[in-house]
Amino acid sequence: FHFKVGPGNMCIVHVSLIPIIGVVGEQKTKPTQHSVAVLRSLGLHPDLLACRCSHPLDDGVRQKLALFCQVPAENVLTMHDVSNIWRVPLLMQSQNAHQTILRVLGLSHYADKLDMHNWKTQIADRWDSLKEPVHIALIGKYTDLSDAYLSVLKALQHACMAAGLKLQLTWIEAQYLEAEAKQEQPDKYECSWNQLRAADGVLVPGGFGNRGVEGKILAAQYARQNKVPYLGICLGMQVGLGMSSFSAYLAPVAY
Repeated sequence: FHFKVGPGNMCIVHVSLIPIIGVVGEQKTKPTQHSVAVLRSLGLHPDLLACRCSHPLDDGVRQKLALFCQVPAENVLTMHDVSNIWRVPLLMQSQNAHQTILRVLGLSHYADKLDMHNWKTQIADRWDSLKEPVHIALIGKYTDLSDAYLSVLKALQHACMAAGLKLQLTWIEAQYLEAEAKQEQPDKYECSWNQLRAADGVLVPGGFGNRGVEGKILAAQYARQNKVPYLGICLGMQVGLGMSSFSAYLAPVAY
């Protein structure tokens, strides 16, 4: 593939996990060595290694990866855990990843034009400095798989950043708000309603199928009758509009 596209037309950044094994916290390089070998067998030669790990790479581990993966040591990036995702570009910049990428692509003259000051101060630092909490209840059907609502979660994070509030998100399974759950799973029913009552705002996203729809309707009804800010997306918008249309005909419900 390198030969096909030609030099200077592509840059390969290989992301690989560096697991920590045992109580001594040894960082293991074998998985990365193996994946790089597989890439090379396919004609792909990594220009940089982005090593995902919980802690910064030890210097010895970095040198070992450089030796066995045939990548310069300065191109072995440590991508350890940081306080928020917006610090990842800053972490890469601190290791001169942008200079390497631009050099490989023949764009080195742009390297000095990168200015991450506003990114750091207005986004990364600002997120970490948020103190005042806002409690949002998300009433969903797939709460065990948070990635199903990833776009909603990111939108909430950006909204909270703009408002200067720290997001406290509570995941509530819609079906546990229904009357049937009160009989079959009373503990989860009571817990779910307590969490909903404690929320400053309610968000009901979309969903497919009949399961949990009644719970979403009850959440919308609660928000309507108790003047709690409500945002409905897709199905959540439909049940919210339905409650708005019929609220005049509904008697208040004790929650």
